[in-house]
Parts: sequence; C-alpha cells; structure tokens
Amino acid sequence: MPHPLAMKIIVAFFASGASAWVIGTQQSETHPKLTWQKCTGKGGTSCSNVNGEITIDANWRWLHDKKANSYTNCYTGNEWDKTLCPNNAACTTNCAIEGSDYSGTYGITTSGNQLNLKFITKGQFSTNIGSRTYLMQDTNNYQMFNLIGNEFTFDVDLSQLPCGLNGALYFVSMPQKGQGTPGAKYGTGYCDAQCARDLKYVNGKANAEGWKPSDNDANAGVGKLGACCAEMDVWEANAESTALTPHSCQPEGYSVCEDSSCGGTYSLDRYAGSCDANGCDFNPYRVGVKDFYGKGKTVDTSKKMTVVTQFIGSGSTLSELKRFYIQGGKVIPQPQPTVPGMTGNSITQKWCDTQQQVFAEDVYPFNKWGGMASMGKAMAGGMTLVMSLWDDHYANMLWLDSTYPTDKDPSEPGAARGGCPITSGDPADVESQHPNAQVAFSNIKFGPIGSTFAQPSGT
Repeated sequence: MPHPLAMKIIVAFFASGASAWVIGTQQSETHPKLTWQKCTGKGGTSCSNVNGEITIDANWRWLHDKKANSYTNCYTGNEWDKTLCPNNAACTTNCAIEGSDYSGTYGITTSGNQLNLKFITKGQFSTNIGSRTYLMQDTNNYQMFNLIGNEFTFDVDLSQLPCGLNGALYFVSMPQKGQGTPGAKYGTGYCDAQCARDLKYVNGKANAEGWKPSDNDANAGVGKLGACCAEMDVWEANAESTALTPHSCQPEGYSVCEDSSCGGTYSLDRYAGSCDANGCDFNPYRVGVKDFYGKGKTVDTSKKMTVVTQFIGSGSTLSELKRFYIQGGKVIPQPQPTVPGMTGNSITQKWCDTQQQVFAEDVYPFNKWGGMASMGKAMAGGMTLVMSLWDDHYANMLWLDSTYPTDKDPSEPGAARGGCPITSGDPADVESQHPNAQVAFSNIKFGPIGSTFAQPSGT
C-alpha cells in the first residue's frame, strides 16, 4: 500500500544536484554507528557482528545558497526559492547540502545494535517530523542485501505507535552509491513502488521544475519527476496493525517517470505507472484474524517482539515469504486466514492470485507488473534496507490500520485492515497528541534460512 512519506521539516531541508552539487560546511556529516549480525549454521548460534552505519535521506537535509556564509534557504516550507531554483539545472548549481545533527535535529539515535527513531524533535532552528534512514556498508555505500534463500530477523518496540503512525522496515532497489556528488553518504537515490514524486532530488538533479506545494502539508509537495523501483515491505506497522507486502515493478531497478505517467500515491491515476502501488499483502486483521496482533493479543504489541521473515527460493526465483514472531520464549507463525476462500499463512504467487479473487480487486497491479517473479529479480539484484517513522497526509494510514476505502462495509472481504476508527490518523491530530511517539529497531540478523533463530520442528 502507500508509501507517501510526507517529508516534513519546518526549516528548509533538502538538496539537489549532480556533479555540481556542493557539499556545505555548516554541519559535518558523521553517521551514527549501528551493529548488526551475519549468521551461518542453524538456530542463531553462529552469528558475527558487522559494523554498519546509518544515514538520513537527503530530503530531510538543509539546502541553502552555496555562497560562503549564506543561510538563505533553497527550499522553505513547501516551496523552492524562485531566485536560486528557477529550474532544475540552476538549483543544482546554486545550492549546497549540509550534514546532519542526527539526535539534536532529527531525533535519531543509535546504541550498539539499536536504532531509535523519534516522531517529533524540536531543535534550535527547526521542528522535525518523522525520518527515513538507510543502513550503510561504509561511509559511501549502502549495505546491499540479496534476500532470496535467506531470512531477515530484527527486534522491534512499537508500543508507542498509535493509529496513524507507521514504523516501517523495508527494502528498495535503490543504487548502492546513491546519486550525484553527495552519493549514499548524504542519503540520495531513494525510489519505491509509489514512484515517489515528493523527492526534491531525482536522478542526479533537483526536482524543482513543476513543483506543486501540498494543499494539506505545509512542508511537502510533488515534483514533475518521480523515482520508481521494486519495494519489499517487510514491516509496516503500529501497535494496532501490521502488513508484510511485496510490490512488483517493471523495470525492478531505479527508473525515472514524469508527471501523471508515474502513477502511485502522488498521481491522480494511481495505476498509470509501471510499478505496483498496492502490493500483495498479508495483514492478519485483513484476513479475518482480529485477535492475533495488538496490545494484549497473541502477538502483544505492548512489548518488544522479534520478527523473522524468510525469503524462500533460489537464484532469482522467489517462491514464498514466511513470517514468524518470537515473544515470551514462543515462536508464533502467521495465523491461518478465516476469510472464506483464503488458505495458507505465507505469501506465494497462488496466495496473491487468490487474494485478487477473494477481495474482488478490479485492479491488481502486483500481478500486472510481474508478481513474485519481479520481486525475485529485484532481490537478486540487491536491495537497500530502509527504516523509517512517518504519518500519512494522503490517506491517514487507514490502508494499514482501519477500514479502507472508508466507504466500504467492514464485513466485505479485505475491507477491514485494523481496528482503528476511519476518523483516526489525521496528521494534525497525530502530531499534536503523540509528539513523543517513537520506534526502536534492534538486533538485526541476516543469513541463510534457519540461521538467525531456533525454529521449532514441523514449522
């Protein structure tokens, strides 16, 4: 489903540029360190530490006039400065991007193997809302993962995430080195299956031309250019609901679209593009198991949990996505659906075909753009790990945690996705009522199937 990620920071934050993009000198860029583990063998007993780093997406960064000692913003509120950025080329030449004060400005902190993302952070010069971060291999390269034949395990505490928030962990087919002179070090090169057009930097240049400020978000807008690629949503969740969702794309790797041809969240015709904006999801609540996930339920979101995702297949063929939770010393598999006509507790191509039929989806772009075969090709090409916290100015996150579309009868198969009211999730309410919300991701492990945790026999 949607990944709008309405990037908001009250002072002008962003940058653009290709080879001429200047790196500013007002704030140095030092990545927070984050340890994770590579595993071999069986049962999570043979894992070794990997020293990684975290960088924040370029969309959150301060962009200003490159002239020495100038503090003139290139982007303020939700608009570009017309003098510095009359077009993309000029904007690229005139503006400098700055490094980040991760904790002070963005509320991003790390400690050993744990990453904390705070929802709202009030700094000296700005108020930051949400964030999107990437795991780095080193200072200048994203860590790439080939997921097929492997499993990815992490711990998460999202007890403080109410209706309308999304603490997401997912993979996208973005370039390992990012784009332009700043490259991955400064968080460039993002793309996803929504063909994101709210990016202020696309394909090595600014996205200022044709920029339309949002009419309901004072800090975001939509440009002419969009960045498309395959997306594997391992974890989209709050304390009320969760979904595991692959999104196919043609081509799977980074590509650029323009205007209405992009489709996705940012275009009038959601299905105009060449990527799957909806996805083939497994949401326990949506398949009828309403007592499985949530506070006090089988998977208790008031407490930390371990999430295991297995990507079963070989080569570039992905055959199945399996999910387990570990909590209180118990390994808990995904539940069997109770919606008539749906069987199985994992995502396969057959599962997605059945979902289209049972949920009576008139448009099902996952299959149109290659389905599991496309997802497998994307994984074989290597994918970047994204961890983010965001609220939703496009659909109030109702596609994740409520009845959606809101005019549907909740009793219709697939309509009810969570127990949140259809009136919930308004960003103004979420931001005013839950400024201290945060999510903690920790203890990341990656390795062959069965290597990151002790799996009970027969599962």
